[in-house]
Amino acid sequence: MVTAREVEANKLIEKAKEELKRIKEIQPPKWAGLVKSGSSQQRPPQQQDFWYIRTASVLRRIYIDGPVGTSKLRTYYGGRRKGKHKPARFKKGSGNIIRKILQQLESAGFVKKVTNARKKGRIITSKGQKFLDRIAYEVKK
Repeated sequence: MVTAREVEANKLIEKAKEELKRIKEIQPPKWAGLVKSGSSQQRPPQQQDFWYIRTASVLRRIYIDGPVGTSKLRTYYGGRRKGKHKPARFKKGSGNIIRKILQQLESAGFVKKVTNARKKGRIITSKGQKFLDRIAYEVKK
């Protein structure tokens, strides 16, 4: 059986993006085209389907990394912020975009919250795992 770990990330995200467009719970907010994806960026994303690409990427990250929260995902989607005279420094990505995506994935049933004594965050549900594994099988084929 093929899992999402065994296929190329770009191909998996591209195929998952198309599948996520069909799910009614996952819709970009009205403000999504107007905001930057992090303080390290200079402009809003130019891709028309940025929201679905980021949603597929976040779903894959949760599948791979296990219980993960907004802070860890902000670090993953961050980048280097160039100053005028100062050296470049790392800045985290947008928390609001990630938070809204996680809420939408939760309402679609792909992700659920977990609060253990050791780890807190969101994990992928069996529905989400089945969704990604099916797409990975199609990509591998």
